[in-house]
Amino acid sequence: MTSASDVDAGIAISRKPQALSMFDLALYGTTVFAWGFSWYALKLQAVITPEIALFWRFLFATILMWGWAIFGGHKMAFPLRAHLSFAGLGLLLFSTNFLLFYHGSRELPSGLLSVVFSLASVFNIVLGFVLFKQKVSRALVVGAVLGFSGICLMFYQEIAGSTWNIAALGGLGLCALGTLSFCFGNIVSARATAKKISVISASAWGMVYGAVLLGVNGLLQGASFEVPFTPEFIWSFLYMVVIGSIVAFGAYLTLLGRIGSARAGYATVMFPIVALGVSTAMEGYTWTATSILGLMFALGGNWIVLSRSAKK
Repeated sequence: MTSASDVDAGIAISRKPQALSMFDLALYGTTVFAWGFSWYALKLQAVITPEIALFWRFLFATILMWGWAIFGGHKMAFPLRAHLSFAGLGLLLFSTNFLLFYHGSRELPSGLLSVVFSLASVFNIVLGFVLFKQKVSRALVVGAVLGFSGICLMFYQEIAGSTWNIAALGGLGLCALGTLSFCFGNIVSARATAKKISVISASAWGMVYGAVLLGVNGLLQGASFEVPFTPEFIWSFLYMVVIGSIVAFGAYLTLLGRIGSARAGYATVMFPIVALGVSTAMEGYTWTATSILGLMFALGGNWIVLSRSAKK
């Protein structure tokens, strides 16, 4: 999961389709693999208090993002009203969203986390109908039902295998809430983009507010800000800061500018496959006929939703 994924919320999808160049395919591959491996790195970070792990991650990511914004000549001075939007991004996209997934990762294989998050497009359809009374076609309903059915099938073994696993059910609930937080953050991001605030500027400020909120949360809990200097923690930390946040962000943002968010969004269909492969190799995730069918349903539902959105 990347903090940059909100960028597709504010970018128009009505672009004339063109054949993908080799550079576009390279950007796709970079995005898919960077995000695909990030879920396992996220799980390794959850060995300490999630608020502290995220505080240090976004503190360093903020420095890198501000460097990008300043050297790229992006405007960074904004009125107070804009900072209310930035604070909303910090709360929804750069703290709460990740925090819920970090807590949920303690109970679930990392690959399953990515499958829940990949259904953000389906969650957006539901929110659009509930909050903005947007019309929903039959195809979108089919896609949403398929997606949620796939989640149920994939999590069946974890939650209701031989006995009911309440902890795993709670982890699923936290991840679902984390995805909702991400979707609400997309709404805030879209409004900021509509006001001609660049995604990089908004993200840089949003990370500042997110890091502050996480730091204050950690202080209120009385948590230690020390981190373990073990090889696993250090490499996963560097991966999340540099690859998961900056490299993936840059690749996806460039891809959005070249081919539009409709087609770039298909990366969310692909990275769960990478994440589940990593989970199988590193965590011993066990595949069953039910979980395979569930993955097909979840990704198929997501594909339908994205396909219909691209045709609007």
